[in-house]
Amino acid sequence: MFVLSIIKDTIAILPANFGVPPAQALIAEINKKYANRVLHDVGLCICAFDLVEAGEGKVRYGDGCLWYKVRFRMVVFRPFASEVILAKVKSSDEDGIRLSVGFFDDIYVPLAYLPQPSAFDPNERAHFWLPDSEATTPHELLESATADRMYIDQGEVVRVRAEADEFYDDEPGPPKASEGVAVKREARRAPYSMICSIAEQGLGPVPWWKSAQPDGDAMDEA
Repeated sequence: MFVLSIIKDTIAILPANFGVPPAQALIAEINKKYANRVLHDVGLCICAFDLVEAGEGKVRYGDGCLWYKVRFRMVVFRPFASEVILAKVKSSDEDGIRLSVGFFDDIYVPLAYLPQPSAFDPNERAHFWLPDSEATTPHELLESATADRMYIDQGEVVRVRAEADEFYDDEPGPPKASEGVAVKREARRAPYSMICSIAEQGLGPVPWWKSAQPDGDAMDEA
């Protein structure tokens, strides 16, 4: 789920922090700049792990800061393909399920990665699985007895497998014009998102698989 990435940068230390040990001041500035930031093709930065190398601080004309060329290791959230993680159901709609791990909410389970046969119940606003059913269409599944349905409810802890991730570079800028006609800007997309699956045995809501149920604090530890 978490990896270490080596990053190079030039970091400024303000005059107010000259009395702080350089390593401590650099780590603080690195976290201020990178924490909760998505780096393209790297992942979601969590915090600095350590300094690998730091040059001598130099003063640039005009600002009075000490500038350091540094190499450091950053803790990054980016589950690898096929990794199994725990997450909570944030919301559900006709297109699938959205999950959260607390600090990251752009995890999605599309319809193709739900256990089959399954359908979306608009009254409960939740998807359900109907094991051992011969029904194939959503209409047939929605006619089933409620007691036979295995719902994936909001807030439930689920075990999912990472299938793919996607980075999107949404740089701000004015809308482009085509032949004198303004083109509307696309809806804002998350800079980093994940696609996951619960379409195999052992995946899905933890209570479905009693023998694989973790301790009560498993979600907090995750």
